[in-house]
Amino acid sequence: MGTKLERHACEDVVVVGAGIAGLTAALAAAEHAPVLVLAKGPLDSSSSYAAQGGVAAAVGPDDDPSLHAADTLAAGRGLCRASAVELLTAEAPARIASLRELGVEFDEGLAREGGHSRCRVVHAGGAETGRRIAEVLTARARAHPRIRIATGVRAQGLLLAAGRCAGVLTSAGPVGARGTVLATGGYAALWERTTNPRGNLGEGLVLAHHAGAALADLELVQFHPTALLDDGFLLSEALRGAGATLLDDEGRRFVDELAPRDVVARAIAARVHTRLDLREIDRGRYPGLMATLERAGYDPADEPIPVSPAAHYAIGGIATDLDGRTSVPGLYAAGECACTGVHGANRLASNSLLECLVFGRRAALAALAEPEPEPGCTSVPLAGAGPPPAASLRHSLWRDAGLIRSANGLGRLLGADSLLVRLIARSALARTESRGVHFREDFPAESEALAGHLVVGPDAEPVLERWS
Repeated sequence: MGTKLERHACEDVVVVGAGIAGLTAALAAAEHAPVLVLAKGPLDSSSSYAAQGGVAAAVGPDDDPSLHAADTLAAGRGLCRASAVELLTAEAPARIASLRELGVEFDEGLAREGGHSRCRVVHAGGAETGRRIAEVLTARARAHPRIRIATGVRAQGLLLAAGRCAGVLTSAGPVGARGTVLATGGYAALWERTTNPRGNLGEGLVLAHHAGAALADLELVQFHPTALLDDGFLLSEALRGAGATLLDDEGRRFVDELAPRDVVARAIAARVHTRLDLREIDRGRYPGLMATLERAGYDPADEPIPVSPAAHYAIGGIATDLDGRTSVPGLYAAGECACTGVHGANRLASNSLLECLVFGRRAALAALAEPEPEPGCTSVPLAGAGPPPAASLRHSLWRDAGLIRSANGLGRLLGADSLLVRLIARSALARTESRGVHFREDFPAESEALAGHLVVGPDAEPVLERWS
């Protein structure tokens, strides 16, 4: 049952979403002004609670933010926004320190994950990092005197006044705001095989698009290499960092387990069966993950576990600057629903929770500077958003916009009854190359002419932009 929403004439900052990005934004803004957080479901239902990976930060004695930046740029295949990468990696150590001050207890030592040249990934509770961080942030937000949290409240549109975002139209009524921060998560649950909660359908992107905000890089969706074959349960990259190996039908290793995720995922997809061998792993480091496998009928100590890639992380999203500003004044976005360009064409492992911490904070602080909205707001409801996608559409998206794509398959998606699926297909068709997570069998090479970001405006036609 949702919390009753007591509407005020105007909030200082409204945050839509209560994962790590949203809660980080709320806590940062609340240091200076009152904040309202809107959550469509329980606070423990966000993707943040399911995040098994850690937080990447150059905090080791042999590390430096410049090395973290170099690894991020290498993984991004020439598409990273260099200024965003520099900012992300420079701020990372401070964000880890802030979490410690808030009460997050990190594990001893640092882990190495795919694409990293150093051991720099901080974990909490083994593969429970997202949940541990989210629990601490949730407790802090609940206890903060300037933060109100309304659960069971869905955003149905944005309020506009004089060309600016002036708040949110919710299922409980309109809420005015000086600054509105969308932290609604990604859209990887549109695919048939996914590691995401079923509610991650890109609602924030559709919300922003209807209000006139630009979207970017929608074709770039990362497929995690190792999801349980039966149900898509994520088997964390931390396992491979700790020594788990990938085996083919004959029990042979066939890929560098710590190569960038797109490389590993396509290598697995090229084989009929792949298993992840956890027999040499210290299972005591990952008690929750091991318990889940055992409940599913597997014995990690006895035999390798069948795995297959699954849609995992949306690199694309609402186009923003480095302070979370969208193309609509007064509207901000942070976390997986946003696209700063920091991940390029392939997200480096464990940069996603870091992105929530860095850009969630920056978006909130920038939103505080917005003026009072003018009277006479108009609302932009989610016309055309429609119900959750049918199983047939999710299957089509997996088949036609999965790890391997072509013009024929993508063309079939242009007639989908989902606005976001149509926009994804248009962007994927426009990127006539293979780069990072986007692989076109009809255009298998990278094209220097496409070394930019495909931005979708209100007219829904992708336009190539180069961001510095």
